Amino acid sequence: MSPKLKCINCGAEYRDDEIVYVCRKCNSLLDVVMEIPKVSLNEFKKREFGIWRYREFLPIEEGCEIITLKEGGTPLYECDKLAKWVGVKKLYIKYEGMNPTGSFKDRGMSVGVTKAKSLGLKSVACASTGNTSASLAAYAARAGLKCYVILPENKVALGKLAQAMMHGAKVMSVKGNFDEALRLVMELSSKMGLYLLNSVNPWRLEGQKTLAFEVIEQLGHVPDIVAVPMGNCGNISAIWKGFKEFYKSGIINKLPRMFGIQAEGAAPVVNMLRKGLNRLIPVSNPETIATAIRIGNPVNWPKAVMALKESNGLFETVSDNEIIEAQRLIASLEGIGVEPASAASVAGVRKAVLNNVIDKENEVVCIGTGHLLKDPEEVIKVCGRPIEIPSDIRAILNIL
Repeated sequence: MSPKLKCINCGAEYRDDEIVYVCRKCNSLLDVVMEIPKVSLNEFKKREFGIWRYREFLPIEEGCEIITLKEGGTPLYECDKLAKWVGVKKLYIKYEGMNPTGSFKDRGMSVGVTKAKSLGLKSVACASTGNTSASLAAYAARAGLKCYVILPENKVALGKLAQAMMHGAKVMSVKGNFDEALRLVMELSSKMGLYLLNSVNPWRLEGQKTLAFEVIEQLGHVPDIVAVPMGNCGNISAIWKGFKEFYKSGIINKLPRMFGIQAEGAAPVVNMLRKGLNRLIPVSNPETIATAIRIGNPVNWPKAVMALKESNGLFETVSDNEIIEAQRLIASLEGIGVEPASAASVAGVRKAVLNNVIDKENEVVCIGTGHLLKDPEEVIKVCGRPIEIPSDIRAILNIL
């Protein structure tokens, strides 16, 4: 069966060569539907470790030019010292900062830009809080496509902005937040025929589900809980889809619980679930030190809620202080440098343990979504500047 798109609400279907992002009948999100292959883990082990190792699970037809920068294959670190601080039996960090542009977005962009190329398109576009733009710009450059990016003014970390500009994207800054930038880029894509590669594009999320496949291979079994920071909410749903596909294929015989974490100042999904609502109430002015998840109206919230409910999952918010504390301890205890949004996953697990929501005997995988150097300004604010000293050994000895 060739891959196709299917509406998660009304079930309407679309061909895989149609350029459509939301259902034309009910305006709901679309999902990629394909035949689940029967493949053994032994087959994968013959191939290079990365997302295309799992090509049978990726909805790209044979013969298409694959656009890749060797994404995926990121390390899974066992963090014993951090586990003691968090309060669980075993804690792992799946470190997505080791992807080519330093974030998990590269998994999705490899598949998304490959899809754009196969459709014969010449230009791609996105709105971004930073990581998406950096990734899309790099993969567009690799594919020889023009790239257009709209960013919220003064809301993007310099490390990410520098990447997008250096890779040749046409970068525009809008006076407003991410949600306004996304609205504009969706309208721009429609009017100019640009291929939109935000996570509303279901083909892009197919690349991100490979993170689940790698966790299974690296760990050798299914963890109890997988903790994911939630911004636009595409990643948690994609990872859950990956676990489900391995389950349906017979590779694994059980599923983990998903744990979605948002920053207190940008927590529309968690607020909705806590109140037992059936619809999202956007946060009009989201604010948090974790710029990558500073999103008040996440487009993929229905998929995230489905993932949490289907997995009997958990959800929590964390303060900026809790994020900063976790970020410092991830780095100082384990030597792993993550951006603030990544640290939200660890902070959320610790909070859940302290509140007796997570059992201390659980084995938890936290998704470290991006590299420390993505957001260096915040690091300097938190850690302070180096100690200034005179050129005198006695001054150094006094300090030490």
